[in-house]
Amino acid sequence: MGITLFEQLDVWQKGHDLVLKVDKQSALFPSEERYGLIPQMRRAAVSVPANIAEGFSRRGQQEKFHFYNTAKSSLEELRCYFILSRDLEFRIEFNDIMAHADQTARMLSGLMRAVQNRTT
Repeated sequence: MGITLFEQLDVWQKGHDLVLKVDKQSALFPSEERYGLIPQMRRAAVSVPANIAEGFSRRGQQEKFHFYNTAKSSLEELRCYFILSRDLEFRIEFNDIMAHADQTARMLSGLMRAVQNRTT
C-alpha cells in the first residue's frame, strides 16, 4: 500500500523537524528580535511542511507542483534568515541547521521532479 497521509512523506517529516529546530534556535535570539526576525523565521519554517501537506492533498499534478514550489521558496527564504542570523552573531547552530535545510531542499527537489515527470 502506498502513502496515504502527508505525514508519511519523508520530506514532510524532515520539514517538520526543521520547524522544531527553528523554534528552539530562535528562542535563543535577543529579545529585541521578538517582533523582527524571529516571527519571520518561524513563519517561513512553518510554511515548508504546511505547503508540502497542502500539495499532497491536491489532485492535479500542476497544483501539487505549485505548492511544493512554494514550500521550496519558503525554505530558501529561511536559509537567507539563517545566514543573516549568523552574520548578526546570534546564537544559532548554523552548520547543523543549514545541513538540515539543505537535505530538506534536496528531498523537496526530488519530489518536485517526480511530480513534474508525471505531467510530461
